[in-house]
Amino acid sequence: MSFELLSEPIRKYIRDKRWEQLRPIQNAAISRVLTTDNHYILVSRTASGKTEAAFLPILSQVNFNEKGVQVLYISPLIALINDQFYRVEELCKNLEVNVVKWHGEANKSSKDKLIKDPSGVVLITPESLEAMFANKPYNVKHLFANLKFVVIDEIHSFIGSDRGVQLKSILSRLQDINEKEYRVIGLSATLGDYSEAKKFTGDSLKTIVLRDSTAKDIEAKFKFFKSTGAELPLDLLKDLYLETKDSKVLIFPNSRGLAEEVAVKLKKISEKVKGHTNYFSHHSSVDKEVREYVEYFAKNNKRQSFCISCTSTLELGIDIGSVDQVVQIDATNSIASLIQRIGRSGRREGAKSLLYLYATDQWSLLQSLACWELYKEGFIEPKESMSFAYDLLLHQALSITKGHAGIKLSDLISQLKKNFTFNEIEVQDIQQILDYLITIDLLEKINDEVIIGVEGEKIVNNRDFYSAFTIEDNLKVINAGNKIGEIPWSPQIIEDENILLAAKIWKIKFVDLKAKKIEVIPAKDGKKTKFSGGGGIVHQAVRNKMFEILYNNMLFDELNEEASNQLQEMRGDFSVFDVQNSESERILLISEKDISFYTFTGTRINRTLEFLFSINEINYVLNDHTSSFRIKNTKEEFLLKLENICSNIKGIDEVITQKLEEAPDTLQVSKWGIYLPVKYQIEKMKQSYFDVKQTQDFLLSLTRIVNNL
Repeated sequence: MSFELLSEPIRKYIRDKRWEQLRPIQNAAISRVLTTDNHYILVSRTASGKTEAAFLPILSQVNFNEKGVQVLYISPLIALINDQFYRVEELCKNLEVNVVKWHGEANKSSKDKLIKDPSGVVLITPESLEAMFANKPYNVKHLFANLKFVVIDEIHSFIGSDRGVQLKSILSRLQDINEKEYRVIGLSATLGDYSEAKKFTGDSLKTIVLRDSTAKDIEAKFKFFKSTGAELPLDLLKDLYLETKDSKVLIFPNSRGLAEEVAVKLKKISEKVKGHTNYFSHHSSVDKEVREYVEYFAKNNKRQSFCISCTSTLELGIDIGSVDQVVQIDATNSIASLIQRIGRSGRREGAKSLLYLYATDQWSLLQSLACWELYKEGFIEPKESMSFAYDLLLHQALSITKGHAGIKLSDLISQLKKNFTFNEIEVQDIQQILDYLITIDLLEKINDEVIIGVEGEKIVNNRDFYSAFTIEDNLKVINAGNKIGEIPWSPQIIEDENILLAAKIWKIKFVDLKAKKIEVIPAKDGKKTKFSGGGGIVHQAVRNKMFEILYNNMLFDELNEEASNQLQEMRGDFSVFDVQNSESERILLISEKDISFYTFTGTRINRTLEFLFSINEINYVLNDHTSSFRIKNTKEEFLLKLENICSNIKGIDEVITQKLEEAPDTLQVSKWGIYLPVKYQIEKMKQSYFDVKQTQDFLLSLTRIVNNL
């Protein structure tokens, strides 16, 4: 029995907690972690005890009397570190093990004490590790040269992102300074592709996935309220109020602006009918202290109903206690996101999760239904492999050079090539990128060494250097000396205009753009703030399922009458096409004015098609929400040009490269990609913005179905 494998202090902890039994993922992890030397990825639904599954065997095995930090816990969020700190500290209480939070907001004296006497467990973000490598590399070696375990929480949130590449590189650099190889344990509730998660250990063959596939009992209800303007329909808000007024609920609209609109308007309805007042908003623009109060209230409130209107800030595993319902307004961009959100409710043992999906237009209803069906089939979008992350290689080259205060060029190339994150990048490519950095003065070459150049100093000495993502340039919103939050500038930010923030309406009294500050006072009425942010990337499997639903005539018990009517209406609209194979057939709707080409494929394939259409002089307008192109060319002209694209399908890659070389101003590159030679900017764009291979496959299998006028 796995319980018997645990150390006595840990067994005492379990007895003191009066746990009747260990969870399945805990039993599996304990027996494997304690009897092998493998790396592990633990996959189990939200609130299934993954943190304990990792730490129970780790704390039983590690000798904390050895010098140095023994366990490093890496989290994507500072808030998650603060939350997990208490859980880990409690686990360690019978062991007298030091547990320290290390991030920009953490207690300095705890950090200083740790540096004097490194030991125990450290909880940290990738950015804090990066800062330590760049500024105080001796501290990295001093603290972490004797690591035994690295725990990566919410590992799925790093996969397929620039931040994930940065983390992998940091982990590789940590292995280099470690006396013996440390072991990695990744935790996730949402993994569609285990191979990418395994790459974080540096040794995929020695990495085992332990998965608890116990299904969660979920009741889903779809509702439809047609939107006629920028704001949510009043009938939707009234219905939403009635469905949630007596529950503890999380509502996920798809933007910060909508999150504020929902919180403010539901609160107004509740005030009118003398309901509860516990309506909050929670997103990255709300001040940290306000967010922490909302989290504290939700976690510690046992009896009162509450409603938190939020974005992805509450998608990850921050403990906010028991939630009865989750509401999604309009479709999520991914099944992975939907799974995370569903997992926030029904956390009590045996409790059912209740999910409401409100749609405000037909296409959002269809996409929500497709995501739900794929979720039930067990599909999760695989994340993109980022084996050729030239931009993050550039960033890490600067970080290594800064940390060494100068390094032999040959040693820098060797370190980058040895780093398991970049091992697919050829030495000649590394050399070309570094030569270019010298040319633009980010690096300076002195004999056989490189140091940070004059232009490079401006970059590496900025606190923004430690992150792979671009930090939003926001204006602070202040009322009577108290910070309410931060919002991006928009044309609406002028005196006497109203904004919504932290579930309240504010009137702008003074705008100081130089100091990046807005003074506000409470207002009685308001318009929603225009927060920036475009739509997300939708996977081709979701769009394919949408197409399939239109032609399979299945009935869905989850849909209310209006939602069911809308689906039938869409099916009626598309019934003019005789579609037999939803995998390969795609439709051309010919009207007197124009042509609608419905691709029903992923965002990145649509982007690639858009680029190909533009260079082939096809007059189009892309609507990715409906996955369609409105074509202004004649039918004959369009079909001829489309045929030309298909017949030259093998050369698409070269054509895109050539056209981007001719117009480098059109390149859309990442935070660090702007410093790459154009050649590598193009490669980066083809990897992360376009999808050449899938577009080729799409066009090769394409059969066009045309309506009969």
